[in-house]
Amino acid sequence: MTDGTVDLSRVHLVGIGGAGMSGVARILLSRGATVTGSDVKASRPVRALTSMGAHIAIGHAAENLTLSGELPTVVVVSFAAIPQDNPELIAAQEHGIPVIRRSDLLGELMDGYRQVLIAGTHGKTSTTSMAVAALQAAGLDPSFAIGGQLNRSGTNAHHGTGDAFVAEADESDASLLRYRPDVAVVTNIEPDHLDYFGTAKAYYQVFDDFAERLTPTGTLVVCLDDIHAAALGERCLDKGIQVLGYGTTEAAALHSDIPLGAEIVSTTFEEVGTVAHLRIDDRDITVTLQIPGQHMVLNGAGALLAGLLVGGDLDQLVSGLSDFNGVRRRFEYRGTVTSGEFAGLRVFDDYAHHPTEVTAVLQAARQKVEAEGEGARVVVVFQPHLYSRTIEFSEEFAAALSLADSVIVLEIFGAREKPVEGVTSRIITDSVTCDVAYEPDFSEAVDTLRSRIRPGDLVLTMGAGNVTLLAGEILTQLEES
Repeated sequence: MTDGTVDLSRVHLVGIGGAGMSGVARILLSRGATVTGSDVKASRPVRALTSMGAHIAIGHAAENLTLSGELPTVVVVSFAAIPQDNPELIAAQEHGIPVIRRSDLLGELMDGYRQVLIAGTHGKTSTTSMAVAALQAAGLDPSFAIGGQLNRSGTNAHHGTGDAFVAEADESDASLLRYRPDVAVVTNIEPDHLDYFGTAKAYYQVFDDFAERLTPTGTLVVCLDDIHAAALGERCLDKGIQVLGYGTTEAAALHSDIPLGAEIVSTTFEEVGTVAHLRIDDRDITVTLQIPGQHMVLNGAGALLAGLLVGGDLDQLVSGLSDFNGVRRRFEYRGTVTSGEFAGLRVFDDYAHHPTEVTAVLQAARQKVEAEGEGARVVVVFQPHLYSRTIEFSEEFAAALSLADSVIVLEIFGAREKPVEGVTSRIITDSVTCDVAYEPDFSEAVDTLRSRIRPGDLVLTMGAGNVTLLAGEILTQLEES
């Protein structure tokens, strides 16, 4: 099952219900390992893993290590999320049980496969998911581990029969340096996670280090429409690394020294979806994406190149990409109000939590309503994520959110961070130029929204915290109006 570095016969995962952890747990179970774990609350992933045979406790306690009747051979943890005084970590140390990061476990699981790693500040989950959908349509049945749940298959991980393993490479704590990719796709590079890296220079450097971990015959795939990803490609060419670029015709012309793998010739936004015309392998290809936005066209081009590099047939890959219907919380359609005062209003939910992501999603929403031609407006309920990120990018968040017609900004979701005295979401709302409301009371969000919407509008709940819970609540309460 592994190269012998870690014994994966009995694995205990702390925080097993998380998006990343639940995925690797699913693969371990499929490979016959004994899996135990714990989490702070019951959830859909926890219930699914339990049904597959995992032993899971709600709450953290030292005795959870023996849920299967014997001690695990290894304990897995996300160091960013789990405090070091966690009783299960302390118990593991007392018993001399190795404690490893999720990225280390994923590296072990990928050993012996052709590794396709998707990296970048934004778009990792969408691009990884697109690559998986394309490869599945090509009959290659890849193993995969992604940070979101594919809408069509309803899962975030799979132990496949093919020789390819597709996964996200997370840069937030430099864990992407654990992998040895055969194909590495870099969607974009923009300073983030500066609480970990300290400087933008250090953040950029981790992508250079990642590219240098490619296997000798591996290929770096970079988005030419992103100046920092393109610059990475140019530096890697100078080092003798094989590089392919993808992007619009204009971007390709600006970076003509990088071999062009996929050119986006044109994009049109129609009511049925986003229609992209690409040129790949001297062939003209048309893809109709069900997910709106130019950023999704770029992600799709990167996914197609990744699929080609591991042996997928182009026509089958394109077919799979055209059938791809998204990932949970990535412009995910949640429903339409069917009756009452706000009939026709639609609700979508998105994970965007960085200004660039917010901009891309709101541009896509604008393109969608304009293509429909019904005069709908774009209304956003946004929840900032992390005090450090909100402080760092408050003006950029305000500019991005101003692309909407109306915005409601909830209080900051601190996640792993403690509140910062004197800092609230007002540092964003004070600079928003469209209609805006600061709503510090989560329970009042729907009522605040009610005064700013009309039938047919497109409403987006947006953020990496618990704002996603509001999508269903909005539909329920407006339906009852």
